[in-house]
Formats: sequence, C-alpha cells, structure tokens
Amino acid sequence: MYPEEYLYTEDHEWIHVEGEIATLGITQHAQSELGDIVFVELPEVDQEVEAGDSIGNIDSSKTSAEIFTPVSGVVVEVNESLDEAPEQVNESPHEAGWIAKIRLSAADELEALMSVEAYVEFAGDSD
Repeated sequence: MYPEEYLYTEDHEWIHVEGEIATLGITQHAQSELGDIVFVELPEVDQEVEAGDSIGNIDSSKTSAEIFTPVSGVVVEVNESLDEAPEQVNESPHEAGWIAKIRLSAADELEALMSVEAYVEFAGDSD
C-alpha cells in the first residue's frame, strides 16, 4: 500500500527523494480520511519553504486540511493537473496525485522522517 522507498511524516505526507529533488504528496491513509477531494491549493513555483511550513490546502467533501512540507528548500514544480483533476489524489496518492517537487536545501532533515514500517505502525494501517 505504501512505497518502501518513500519517507513519511506524522502529518501523513510522503517524500520521495531523487538526487536533490523531493517529491511531496499525502498518503493513502490521509486521502482515505479526507474523503472525496474536490480542490487542491498548490504552492507557488520558486517559493522558498522551511520544514514545517504550510504550503497549501486540500479540500474534500468532508473537510479541509493543510499540506505541510517536512523539508526546506525551493518549490521547483507543482502538479498542475490537480487543478482540473483533484481526484487524482484519491485515485493515486503515491503517484499521479503528487503535490509538489522541492529542491532540498537541508538534506539532513530527511533523518527525522519515518520509514514505511514506522509509518504503517504510526497510522495503524496494514501494509
């Protein structure tokens, strides 16, 4: 259910790092708790972010939730397809439903994130 090569947060975001670029999204657990996603507010490209910053919102049929970045850096790309098809976050939260790509400025922040095993235990989900 959760990609093993990703890192996870207690706020139910995931990070997939390739080189100095971290792709960010919300987890399967988060999207299932939110329900049908109807709108995703994306961060701005070139926006500087610090770990813990709110970088957007997700609105669903049930509620609204902030998106937090667990890493510092600069937003280099956002998933503009979510403007027209926010349901991609429900359908494919770990792939097509990604939110943003961030060029890392402090790679040591990754050490504070959870492995898939730790996240599954934290979220109470079975793998």
